[in-house]
Amino acid sequence: MNNRLTVRAQPALRLVTPACHDDGASQPIPAGQLTIALAGQPNVGKSTVFNMLTGLNQHVGNWPGKTVEQKTGTFQRPDGAAVGLVDLPGTYSLTANSEEERIARDYLLRERPDAVIAVVNAALLERSLYLVAELLTLDLPLVVGLNMGDVAEQHGIHVEPHVLAAALGLPVIPIVATRNQGVRELIDAATSLAADPARWTPVRPSIRPEHAPVLAEICTLIAGHLPPIYPEDWAALKLLEGDGEITALAKTNLPEATWDRVHALLLQHEDAYLNIAGGRYEWIGRMMRAAVIHPKAGAISITERVDRVVTHPLGGLAILLGILGLAFSLTYAVATPVANWLSTTVLGVLDNLAGRALAGAPAWLFGLVSDGLIHGVGTVFTFLPILVIFFAVLGVLEDVGYLARGAYVMDRFMHLMGLHGKSFLPLFLGFGCNVPAVLGARIIEERRARFLTILLAPLVPCTARLAILAFLAPAFFGSRAALVSFGLIAANLLVLAVAGIVVNRLAFRGEHTAFIMELPLYHIPNRRTVGLYVWNNTREFVRKAGSLILIASMVVWALSTLPGRGIDGSFLAAFGRRLEPAGQLMGLGDWRVIVALLTSFFAKENTIATLGILFGAGAATGTLAAQVAAALTPAARLALLLFQLLFIPCLATTATIKQETGSWRWMLASLGLLLALSYGAGVLVYQVGRLL
Repeated sequence: MNNRLTVRAQPALRLVTPACHDDGASQPIPAGQLTIALAGQPNVGKSTVFNMLTGLNQHVGNWPGKTVEQKTGTFQRPDGAAVGLVDLPGTYSLTANSEEERIARDYLLRERPDAVIAVVNAALLERSLYLVAELLTLDLPLVVGLNMGDVAEQHGIHVEPHVLAAALGLPVIPIVATRNQGVRELIDAATSLAADPARWTPVRPSIRPEHAPVLAEICTLIAGHLPPIYPEDWAALKLLEGDGEITALAKTNLPEATWDRVHALLLQHEDAYLNIAGGRYEWIGRMMRAAVIHPKAGAISITERVDRVVTHPLGGLAILLGILGLAFSLTYAVATPVANWLSTTVLGVLDNLAGRALAGAPAWLFGLVSDGLIHGVGTVFTFLPILVIFFAVLGVLEDVGYLARGAYVMDRFMHLMGLHGKSFLPLFLGFGCNVPAVLGARIIEERRARFLTILLAPLVPCTARLAILAFLAPAFFGSRAALVSFGLIAANLLVLAVAGIVVNRLAFRGEHTAFIMELPLYHIPNRRTVGLYVWNNTREFVRKAGSLILIASMVVWALSTLPGRGIDGSFLAAFGRRLEPAGQLMGLGDWRVIVALLTSFFAKENTIATLGILFGAGAATGTLAAQVAAALTPAARLALLLFQLLFIPCLATTATIKQETGSWRWMLASLGLLLALSYGAGVLVYQVGRLL
């Protein structure tokens, strides 16, 4: 049976590293400061508006006692006054069916911000307005930010903001958040309304007449009994809707006789929620008829035409594999030559400059700079062209709206692991970095599927591992490097699938979950959005290379130098030789390669940094990959690369797994599984390869 449901929706979820990150709780907005909350359904551009307004003046943490991310920030007005901004979790409604909905609702009820900005998608206005209808019941000053008007126009949809504003009785500000158009006007409208809420006269949706008397009676019965943060007319409406949280609250706070009367009314009118929703949709229909011009009836949109091909069960899979293949082809054709030039030219020049500058310095200082920094950290920096290509491809795929199609196509395969297509989104993000892949599992509501996704996320080869593959494969396999690399990644993903099937059968008894997936409207990728995605991820790589990898490289250099008897007589060599018997089963009898693999736990790029120190000392940096190749047989080279792709994740990913699961046992199980898979695959490949 096909249990997939697809919905045409807005651009796919973006999971990127925020501009400023604080691992602790978010800093509260100072008392007395004007506070504006940003609300919206998932992926309407709400967080883009927040980032545009706050820039680096933002703090990221978790809502108290929750794993959902909380972002607060400040915006400086032209008069110098600071405005506090709160980016609420994306939510489809204010009914407490999910953690995100509860958090957004509780914040609005308890904190009562001075104003709320509701960001809506102009291309999918009918669905976006449902949340606006619910926000109006909270009696908070509300401004609508009409985003993605450019995407709507591309699909023949024209929205008239001034007409919509008149119909809603609210300020409606057209914006294009990705281009920073209209964002200042939006915040100005919100602050102006917060300063004078009396001029706010919204047109609210109403319940259908047949249930209006029942709503009034319930409102009278609960008057004075609920905590003051809950508006009585809103609470009465939620009781009729069947909201479990408000029902439990009423049962606890109402006198028994009063609750019995309320409960009897609710039982008599169990269908009231249909009339409430119907009233809202009638209200939305009036707004749409007034302000929106749709394409001619029967017209087939560009999205529908393209989706006939890219979501086809076989054709869609071929396109997905082709896109991945194109990404690797671009890397080898464009990025690898640039990386090689950086290795042979730039690092060579730096080595010569260091030699001249430190001509009279102690030998240990020259060794630290040349072998530890230039051949270690410097070699890692030559990855930049490779990473930029990967990040650019991921950014374009995400912004154009393709990632959700990939999730749809992969859904039937994900079901083999007891997952569904939604798990594909965080797993696909793992190609960029495993940390956001693990964090991205938060979008999966069901705990079993979320934990299984977290367990499998480190098996997706991140850009650091792919960069190591791109760095070594040309020297290992020559003209066949692209083909071998594609095969290794395919084998990596096959291991991921088999591991998922086995873990689901053993740990979760083969359970399955249904799949509801949003398919975004296609649109031309925005250069600014893609550029920021590449910039933020590249900057994070440079930050890591300048801190964690720098420290690790210096430690590796020191251990490879002390106690002063050369590399072969160093502490590091003694440690590595103890592990050689285990490495020999994979053909890795050289202790230097084994040590390089172990240092990748701190950061995957450390593999190349360590090889640069241990192999590159006293040799031209450009020959590093060739030196490693010369130390290994062809079967051992293949085993090395596959082991590296499957090996335990970096320290940051490991810590994130612990954070997201809240379990040391789950984290250790993840490390044990990956260690067993990587070692077993490496041994198998080498032992089979040596027989061929």
